[in-house]
Amino acid sequence: MHAQAKDANILPEHTRQALEAALAQVNELVLGKPDEVRLAFTTLLAGGHLLIEDLPGLGKTTLARAMAATLGLDFQRMQFTSDLLPSDIIGVSIYDQAAREFRFHPGPVFTQLLLADEINRAPPRTQSALLEAMAEHQVTLDGTTHTLSQPFFVIATQNPVDLAGTFPLPDSQMDRFLLRLHLGYPDADAERRMLAGADRRDLIAHSMPKLSAEDVLDLRMAVSNVHASEALVAYVQALLQESRRHPGVQVGLSPRAGLGLLRGARALALLDGRDHALPEDVQALFGAVAAHRLVPESEAEGRDALAQGILRAVAVD
Repeated sequence: MHAQAKDANILPEHTRQALEAALAQVNELVLGKPDEVRLAFTTLLAGGHLLIEDLPGLGKTTLARAMAATLGLDFQRMQFTSDLLPSDIIGVSIYDQAAREFRFHPGPVFTQLLLADEINRAPPRTQSALLEAMAEHQVTLDGTTHTLSQPFFVIATQNPVDLAGTFPLPDSQMDRFLLRLHLGYPDADAERRMLAGADRRDLIAHSMPKLSAEDVLDLRMAVSNVHASEALVAYVQALLQESRRHPGVQVGLSPRAGLGLLRGARALALLDGRDHALPEDVQALFGAVAAHRLVPESEAEGRDALAQGILRAVAVD
C-alpha cells in the first residue's frame, strides 16, 4: 500500500508552517539525524516519552535542548547518579518556622521538558519516582497531590547496559517509554559540518521558538482526531498477537503497547499532513515502539531483530 496524498486541511496553514519550521530548526541543530528527530517529534505529539540508548557524546543532550528551545518549553536537565534520591527529582516538603507549616519545594520534574540523563545510573527506587510521575503526570508527597506542567515530556538517556555502574531498567518500567531509539555516530558530512561550525550550545542559546507550549497541546489534540481505520486497528492487533507467539519471544507486547503504537502512527500521519494513519506509519514506528518491550527467551536473541521478525511475519490485508 502506498501513502496517499497529503490532506491540506488537517492543520491550519500557519500551524503547518510553524511545525515544519520547528522540524527544520531542530535538524539544523542536530545534524545528520532527520529520522531520529522525526521520531522524537512523533513521541512528543503522541503524548509519550522518549528513551535514547547510546554511548556518551553522540548528541542526546543536544537533541533535548534543541527541542526545548524550538518548542518554547521550560527545560530542566537531571544527571542521574548512584546516590540520587527520589526527593531530588520530585521535591521535598520543608517546615517553614515563620508560617508554622510545611511548604513544598518542587523538584526538577516540575518542568515541561525534562532530560533525565543516564537514567540507568540511578538505583531502582529513584528510577521509579520519575517513572511514576511520567505515568500519572502528578506526584504525591505527604498526602498532597501536585500536578505537573503541561505538556510534560521526558527524554531519558541510557548507557548501554554493559558499561560499568548501571542499573538496567526493569521491563515494566521500559514499557513507560513510548519509543526507544539510538542516535549513533553522525555520517561523515554531518560530522564535518559539526566540527567546522559554531558550538551547538551557542546555536541553541540563540534559537528562537517556532512553536509554543499551547501549540504543542493543540497539536496533541489534532493527533487524537487523526483517523485510524478498522483495518489498521486489526493490523496492529495482529502484530500484538504475533509478538506473543513469535519464536524467541518469552513475553510479547501488551495492549498498552498497541495503544501507543496507534497513537504514534496518528502522530506520524499528522507530521506528514494526513488526517488518517496508514500501515506504513505503523511499520515505520514498530521497531522503536516494540523492541524495548519484548522479553526474549535468551539474551542471545536481539530485541531489535525479534521486532523486525514479528513485523515481517504479519501481512497487511
